Amino acid sequence: MLVELSKAQDIEAGDGTTSVVVVAGSLLEAAEKLLQRGIHPTIISDAFQRAAAKAVEILAGMSRPIELTDKESLIKSASTALNSKVVSQQSSLLAPLAVEAVLKVIDPAKDKNVDLKDIRIIKKLGGTVEDTELVDGLVFTQRTANVNGPRRVEKAKIGLIQFCISPPKTDMDHSVIVSDYAAMDRVLKEERAYILNIVKQIKKSGCNVLLVQKSILRDALSDLAIHFLDKIKVMVVKDIEREDIEFITKTLGCRPIASLDHFLPEHLANAELVEQVQTGNSKFVKVTGIQNSGRTVTILLRGSNKLVLEEADRSLHDALCVVRCLVKQRALIAGGGAPETELGLKLAHYAQTITGVDAYCFR
Repeated sequence: MLVELSKAQDIEAGDGTTSVVVVAGSLLEAAEKLLQRGIHPTIISDAFQRAAAKAVEILAGMSRPIELTDKESLIKSASTALNSKVVSQQSSLLAPLAVEAVLKVIDPAKDKNVDLKDIRIIKKLGGTVEDTELVDGLVFTQRTANVNGPRRVEKAKIGLIQFCISPPKTDMDHSVIVSDYAAMDRVLKEERAYILNIVKQIKKSGCNVLLVQKSILRDALSDLAIHFLDKIKVMVVKDIEREDIEFITKTLGCRPIASLDHFLPEHLANAELVEQVQTGNSKFVKVTGIQNSGRTVTILLRGSNKLVLEEADRSLHDALCVVRCLVKQRALIAGGGAPETELGLKLAHYAQTITGVDAYCFR
């Protein structure tokens, strides 16, 4: 039960997982003492529920309302969540970055919640945590698939495809038997013509950046296809995971193209710049200046080793959750145990105003 409680706290608030277990343990200990005195479990449960409701009322009374335009208060709150982490020295960078990321994906005047799926954290080894940046666009961890193709495309027309540009394969129960060189040559020519037809359609649409979803059945992109795409100066990023497609389409403001028949100019996304960036030994692809983009952002998280990178990722997630909590409930209370102390005093005083077993449970 305590494990599930801690998990629920992490999902809902993103922090305080240890505190909630400590509080729950104390409540269970108190409940055990009440049971030993012969008080029925239902009475204890109901009293605890009423005490919890009263506690929320007291906390709301001591809270201080804030507006999302007050960035300084938001940053201070996010910094508080980061101060107990390994990357606390970088809180002056990560806290403003978390606040900026959340404010970019919501409408402060209307939204009462934040979908953290709209904020994508890309972890990339190399550099330091100080090199972390907020990208108003997309970042792909992989480099371009081109051999001699472009590494930088301005005024990009981007196509996201879910079909393969490689020779079709037979079903599992079938096979093709080639008995002579002529037949082999014919098969190779047909494969070449098949791929060339797809590449011609891509060129006809005006696409100059191609994003290819990863395939589990066969190669999503053959070497021959890459060769032809190099010839027509199309930048290619392959092996895009299926679970990333939703975020990419929302960011680009376009739909994925499932078949060659739908590879048309109106199904392409537009961006000012797509380029392959090199930092140290690592390379990645960055898309910026997207037209008709959805409310999404990407955080490019840097770190000198995997341990630092993972810790920075967890810490940044906690900071994002703190800002999300402030979007949901736009108020602040004091820290350092002050609200808990005040809560204990107020509940003890309230317990004196009621009678019966409830008063005993409240105390």
